[in-house]
This record gives sequence, structure tokens and C-alpha cells, in this order.
Amino acid sequence: MPRRESKKDASGEHGEVVSTISSSRNPLQPPDTSSEEPFTTYFDNKIPIPEDETHSCFSFRKLWAFTGPGFLMSIAYLDPGNIESDLQSGAVAGFKLLWVLMLATIIGLLLQRLAARLGVVTGLHLAEVCNRQYQKVPRIILWLMVELAIIGSDMQEVIGSAIAINLLSVGKIPLWGGVLITIADTFVFLFLDKYGLRKLEAFFGFLITIMALTFGYEYITVKPSQEKLLKGLFIPYCQNCGTTQLEQAVGIVGAVIMPHNMYLHSALVKSRQVNRANKREVREANKYFFIESCIALFVSFIINIFVVTVFAEAFFEKTNADVNGVCMNASSPHSSLFPNNNETLEVDIYKGGVVLGCYFGPAALYIWAIGILAAGQSSTMTGTYSGQFVMEGFLNLRWSRFARVLLTRSIAITPTLFVAIFQDVEHLTGMNDFLNVLMSLQLPFALIPILTFTSLPSVMNDFANGLFWKIAGGILILLICSINMYFVVAYVMSLNHVALYIGAAILSVIYLSFVVYLGWLCLIALGVSFLACGKTRHLGFAARPELFLLNNVDADTLVTR
Repeated sequence: MPRRESKKDASGEHGEVVSTISSSRNPLQPPDTSSEEPFTTYFDNKIPIPEDETHSCFSFRKLWAFTGPGFLMSIAYLDPGNIESDLQSGAVAGFKLLWVLMLATIIGLLLQRLAARLGVVTGLHLAEVCNRQYQKVPRIILWLMVELAIIGSDMQEVIGSAIAINLLSVGKIPLWGGVLITIADTFVFLFLDKYGLRKLEAFFGFLITIMALTFGYEYITVKPSQEKLLKGLFIPYCQNCGTTQLEQAVGIVGAVIMPHNMYLHSALVKSRQVNRANKREVREANKYFFIESCIALFVSFIINIFVVTVFAEAFFEKTNADVNGVCMNASSPHSSLFPNNNETLEVDIYKGGVVLGCYFGPAALYIWAIGILAAGQSSTMTGTYSGQFVMEGFLNLRWSRFARVLLTRSIAITPTLFVAIFQDVEHLTGMNDFLNVLMSLQLPFALIPILTFTSLPSVMNDFANGLFWKIAGGILILLICSINMYFVVAYVMSLNHVALYIGAAILSVIYLSFVVYLGWLCLIALGVSFLACGKTRHLGFAARPELFLLNNVDADTLVTR
């Protein structure tokens, strides 16, 4: 029998989370929202979880009931930005960086675990928790930073779809036309959940299957060396690698770990009926969501391997002259993309399809384009959901569903449309370098809050991070942010203009100041109580550092002890 959903559970469980008590002296004073009715983005109906009468430690029926959010989350690991990073990795370094891809995916899984646990335990997603716990100014800055990340990701995804449509139409549909088509069908697909969450999740599963089949076809056609594949995966070494390969390794990490995905995953897990007053059910939900995430990210990892190894086998150390000659012999209309010189081949998702067509026939090009279209369309849809969750959570929007979708889509799509109108397809994918830098800069604004709040007993109760996860999470976040800052600095140095250096320096000071502020609060949440100094000491924050971040909670805890 499925669990019976109570009125309280169906409403979003806000009443079970945190009771806000105003305090004018609290530097992170959240708004009083206890009297507000909770709103939903697409959680009008929740999926019931079947009871297990045998009380076994594992049930496939329960795993199936929890399956869905993890696969939607995994779309961010398969977006056009990731696919482009994959093919560039193969073309630049061959099989040598596969271990970096595997390591980045594992790190991503551990961080997604924190995001899912926050949503399961509290019944609030990350944007809602940030809205309740941070002061007004930091909250607004944080929202703007996350919106920038979503806009950058959306631009990559929509551009990827537009390029795929351009390839499939043999250039007859221009980029701006592809952008408009993507906008239109995104609006249509987003309303699939009105027919049930399971149908929406099945549609995403269908798009992932298309990617697996299309990129798997390229893998079978090219037949990469299995020996080189295994060596690349399990030998963490890059022989004869230089700056280009190092920057590509950094780019892989930046492409895989997406800031908006933490906000998305923490919200998606709210779609299952979980009695948050029952400690056993919460623990069970955490377990099954983690298993599902492992499966989903394993599937995404295999698809990414398909792309890397195809380009590693066929195009590693190829020159423009090599490709130009093959394309000329194949009578390809795109041979002019590759100048007849001995420079190393540089590829993107557009040129990648072209070279596959030159070497392996038109079928390889069109199947590649179908895979890119599935990647772009699915990630555009999940990006839209991320935008809705973030805007609703940070701003408490109470608009109609259509108005919310229209606003969030317009913010992200408008710059993409302008770029598509004024750039041709050969140069447009060059924007990915800038967009990757933009998203790398936003990573701390997802990773630091997720570690902060999952480490607070006043938020997570018995499910707060233990010492191991606090240390491991802190090290991982510090490592990821350092890697991405290296990527950003390398990009800025390549601009080679004094005015740009000065502008970057000014923005860097502002940016780092805010990151340090969030990091300071995170360290207090992790238990470094001596940092809660000055005004906070006489308020008792040094004794209970979590109170520096949060107001007191109700006597009724989130989860029964």
C-alpha cells in the first residue's frame, strides 16, 4: 500500500522546517514566512512511495518510486557544454584525461548527495533555505550570481540546440531560427508535467536514451582502442602534456560541476512523498536517492566516455590540413572551415559534426546532430526548472505558472537570441570559453551554501554532516574553487589588454570579498566557533555557532529523534 499523503506533506512541509524568530541583532536575519502558504513549481501531485511489508534493506519497487530526480539532475552532465568539453579533451589529449572526467563525476556525485539530503530532510530546496537564512543584501547578491550562472548555462544549451538544428537542416535554418524553435518547443515540453510527473520524467529518460544511442553509434563506428581507454581511466597521469592539456583538464571539472544543478537537485527530491517526521523514512529516502544518483551519473559518464574516445581515436594529433584533405575528397561543403595548414585541429560541437561526416559519412554527421539536439533540448528544460526554483525561492514569487516560465525564459533567452542574430555558426561556439569562465566564477555560490546548511544541526538535525563530511566537503569545495579560479585567471591573461586587466582586477576584489564572506559563515557552521567574534559573542553565537546563521528553531524538531 502506498503511504497516505497528509495535507501537511502535500503542501511542501514548510511547517516542519524552521520557525523564524525575528532578531534585529542577528546578522543573518531571515524573513518571517511562517504565515505564508507554500507555493509549488510543479509539485501539485507527489509520487507515493510503496510500503515494504518485509522491511528489507533494499527494494526495487521503492528504488523505482524514487527514480526520476537523479536522471533529471544528470542532464547537466550531458549538456552541450559538457559534450564540447569531451570532444575537445579527446582531440587535444587523446585518452589521457579520462581519469579527470571520472574523478570530476565522482566529486559531482558527492556534492549532489548533499543537495539531495538538504531537500529530503528539510522539505525546502537550496534557494528557499538561502532566502530564509541570509540577510537581505547577501541574499540578493547570491540570487544575482546564481541567475548569471543559469543564463550562461542556458545560452550554451540553446546555442547547442540551434547548432544541431542548423546541421540537420543543412544550413537552411539559421542560428536565430534554431533559437526561436528551441524556445517554442521548450514552452511546450515544460507543460508535460500537467499530465503527471512520471510522464515528464519518462520524457527526460527518452532524451537520455537518444543521447546514449546516437553517441554510442559514433563509438561503435569509430571503434576506439579499449586498451587506451582503460589506461586513460585508471592511470592518473598525463604523459607529455603541456599547458593546453592542463587547461583542458581544468575545463572538464568546470563543465561537469554546474552551480545551478545544486539548486535543481535539492528541489527535485521534493516530488516524492516522504514523512519528514519519521526518521526512518527520511533515512530511507536519502539512501534511495543516492543509489538513483549513482546510476544516473554512471549512465551520463558512459555517454561522456563515448564522446571523448571517439575524438581521441579519430582526431587526436590531426592537423587542419589532414581534415581539409579528407573533407575535400568527401566533397563536403564545410571543408573551408579547416585551413590548409599544419596547426593542430581545433573542434567544437559544430566542427565536430562536420569532421565526423567527412571521415565516416553523412550518417555520422546527422546522428551526431540528433544527439546534440537531445542534449540541448533536455538541458534547456532542466535549466528552465532551475531558473524557476531559484527565482521563486529567492524572491518568493507568487505568479501564475505561465508568467513565471515566460519571465525566467526571457531573462535567459534574450541575450542568446541577440548573439545568434549577430554571429555566424562558425564563430558562435567560441563563446563557450567565456560562458565556461562565467559559470566557473559562480560555483562558490552554490557549493559554499550547500555545505553550510547541510552542516548545521539546526537545519538538518540528526542528518547534519559529520566530521568526515565536513572536512571532505570543505576540501572538495576548496579544490574545485581553486581549479576554477586557475581557469578564470588563464582566460583573463589570454585577453592581453591593459583595460581588461584593470576591470578584471576591480571585479575580482568585489567577487573575492563576497566569497570570503560566505566562506567565513561556512567555517562558523562547520564548527570554527572562534570566528564568531565581536558583536556575536554576547549573543551566544560562539557557544552555538549555528545560531549565528539561523534563528532558533521550534521545539518540535524536523525529524523525531
